[in-house]
Amino acid sequence: MRLGDISVAYVELMVRAVTAAGFDPEDILAQYQLDEVRLASPDARISIPRFMRMGHSFIQAARMPWLGLAMGECGSAPNMGLAGLLAQSAPDVRTACRALTEYELLSSFNARGRSVFFTEKGQGVACFYSISPYNDYNLFVVDSVLSGWWRFLHTLTGRNDLLVRVEVEFPAPAYRERYESTFPCEVRFGASRNAVVLHDWALNLPVISRCASTFNGLKQLADRELERVRLGLSFREMTERAIGPLLNGQTPTLEQVAQRLNMAPWTVRRRLTDEGCNFQQVLNDTRRDLAVSYVRDTSLTLGEIAYLLGFGSATAFQRAFKRWTGEAPGRFRERAGRGYISTASSTSSS
Repeated sequence: MRLGDISVAYVELMVRAVTAAGFDPEDILAQYQLDEVRLASPDARISIPRFMRMGHSFIQAARMPWLGLAMGECGSAPNMGLAGLLAQSAPDVRTACRALTEYELLSSFNARGRSVFFTEKGQGVACFYSISPYNDYNLFVVDSVLSGWWRFLHTLTGRNDLLVRVEVEFPAPAYRERYESTFPCEVRFGASRNAVVLHDWALNLPVISRCASTFNGLKQLADRELERVRLGLSFREMTERAIGPLLNGQTPTLEQVAQRLNMAPWTVRRRLTDEGCNFQQVLNDTRRDLAVSYVRDTSLTLGEIAYLLGFGSATAFQRAFKRWTGEAPGRFRERAGRGYISTASSTSSS
């Protein structure tokens, strides 16, 4: 099971941001084997670990630790794919926010969670899931999403007063002042989630570019595409995707996974049996595949990986990893060594 992948449209944002800052991106694009043909492909994806590595390369080369904030400021509806175009034609802000999160899967997939939009005490909350703990490889991803959401909301309404606050899980970074010039509201660091919080009255504001006929036509298309993506998954794969977000610090039960799938536990058990497997097998295989991806494709410590996969200790995780792969995780990571990028880097058409 992969950690996830995203559309190369987000690489375009990265390129646009560093170019605007006066940096030539060509050498790094060549290093990651991304040319104009790949960047123009509507189905090309880049793995999340490769995307994070690429962002880190740009941050170091261009000396732009605030790269993510700059990416968000460069964003537009087309960069968000069909979800962005649907939101751009939505009747109001509430519907636009729902479109961005509900159809996110059409342009990105994260094995550990997805973006959600909901109301809380009347206010609108758009939350973005990111793997924590944070480091130099994933801070910019959170920055780019939150900044991009705000930029898009501003474009949809032409207003600067929509947000109550922005919440960021990690502590304030060295470039904290950049947030002050990016967001016209309080930015709360060290929060329990990554989110933009909108005023209750903002949810009913009309979208400037609203168009009922275009919205309904695009929604039909988006629904068909979403169904096509889901129909392409076996029930085992659907179960794996339900397990991933539940692994934080715990081992999910059949009942918890069934609830995420909106099914009865016995139905999940039966459908897995029909495909020649069982719940425990899928759970073990999901943990194994994610373990390999975490060790090979991220800089997380073994203790952090153990927590993310629901193990009680790093020692228990190391024993399981050696049983799965035949070698200790530290040795596995060391052996990947310089091959780190190439093993996790291929773009794919899916």
